[in-house]
Amino acid sequence: MAIERILKDDASEEKGERARMASFVGAMAIADLVKTTLGPKGMDKILQSTGRGQSVTVTNDGATILKSLHIDNPAAKVLVDISKVQDDEVGDGTTSVVVLAGELLREAEKLVASKIHPMTIIAGLLRAFHHCIWVLSSVHDQIAEKFKMDLMKIAKTTLSSKILSQDKEHFAKLAVDAVLRLKGSTNLESIQIIKKPGGSLKDSFLDEGFILDKKIGIGQPKRIENANILVANTAMDTDKVKIYGARVRVDSMAKVADIEAAEKQKMREKVDKILAHGINCFVNRQLIYNFPEELFANAGVLAIEHADFDGIERLALVTGGEIASTFDNPESVKLGHCKLIEEIMIGEDKLIKFSGVEMGQACTVVLRGASHHVLDEAERSLHDALCVLSQTVNDSRVLFGGGWPEMVMAKAVDELARTTPGKRSHAIEAFSKALVAIPTTIADNAGLDSAELVARLRAEHNKEESNAGIDVISGSVGDMSELGISEAFKVKQAVLLSATEAAEMILRVDEIITCAPRRREDRM
Repeated sequence: MAIERILKDDASEEKGERARMASFVGAMAIADLVKTTLGPKGMDKILQSTGRGQSVTVTNDGATILKSLHIDNPAAKVLVDISKVQDDEVGDGTTSVVVLAGELLREAEKLVASKIHPMTIIAGLLRAFHHCIWVLSSVHDQIAEKFKMDLMKIAKTTLSSKILSQDKEHFAKLAVDAVLRLKGSTNLESIQIIKKPGGSLKDSFLDEGFILDKKIGIGQPKRIENANILVANTAMDTDKVKIYGARVRVDSMAKVADIEAAEKQKMREKVDKILAHGINCFVNRQLIYNFPEELFANAGVLAIEHADFDGIERLALVTGGEIASTFDNPESVKLGHCKLIEEIMIGEDKLIKFSGVEMGQACTVVLRGASHHVLDEAERSLHDALCVLSQTVNDSRVLFGGGWPEMVMAKAVDELARTTPGKRSHAIEAFSKALVAIPTTIADNAGLDSAELVARLRAEHNKEESNAGIDVISGSVGDMSELGISEAFKVKQAVLLSATEAAEMILRVDEIITCAPRRREDRM
């Protein structure tokens, strides 16, 4: 008797070699896609969305590129996910993690082809991974220096592969100063980034306090000292009858005037309730119509309308207040405080600056640049640097950059492979080859002879305590301590962990089942 098919007609399944090959090919294709963006001389991609409201993004940030892709291959989706997690977790290394995972799978594919079982390969890769973490943990202490200098080096190394590389000294100082104000916190909410076209990137600056991208209304006080701020999300339009389809019939114009008077009275009562909180600044998420604005101006209260939601959430956070929507119980509403509110000019735009806020670590980075595209990429670059620095303040271990950690790990893993019996040694050796792919790609992207440079780098690392790495500026092997190229231990650790886990997950696959698409049922 024939065995009936379990799956629906349109469903498909791939088993064994074919399933594994589909996974490898998808993952390696994604790695090859972003590989050219790796390193200080990496290339940019233009991401263009089609359909209504076309947008163009120019970037070399791995996470941004991968987020915009629509992918069917499940293994490729795993690599996109690890890039996103890397971005959320530490902010940098989003391209490295995908390239390393892709190289691990490239090497694993050769081993599978030579009839080594995937579980043996996984065991070898995991052994190599743990050895790499142990090696990195043992070497970082040798290069501990003055902490702020380390942070500056890490910021410059992170920014050197971005659009901000031309002015990396300036932006590294901005990022370090902003992160040091956090006093060990990783909450980047208190660092606000405002983008204002005009000027050059070098005109960007760090401003202590909080800047809200709004104007002060006509007739409002332009400067307030010792401000008590009520941050609200409430309707401040005239309280009309808000019932859909409602009609009010009147038999004379006097009645219309009565309705308007009643509406005004209702709004006056609401404004009185707000003023009863003893405030001199009112910031609202929604619009404030002319009549309530006039009432606030008469009371000497600065009223700011239509502040974007991110803006008022951050304002409430840094001033120590809470967002209110009802005003009947003033004692239960938490007001924000700051020493000075004033209007400032940036370029041709007026903005409102809150100085001396409750959360002393709050600050605003104002980015200037030639166009919105430049500013968007500058913001992404600066965000990466801020994330890495905030993680480094928490975990102060620092490593040299320029391919130095990969060569140190590759050398240690090679030695481990030579002392490991059995087929696992091939997988451990494969891990070492995948690590060397990072400095190879950095050199390739800079238009250098990668084979020559990596061979020289390997020779340098066979000497005792070598600080050698690839110097893409001079196109040779250089001393990373003299060049000041440093990376955060946390970033390297996250790259290794995510890439190894992704490779392991894809290697474990032996079957891909694609479900049948849902059909729309015809209704009678």
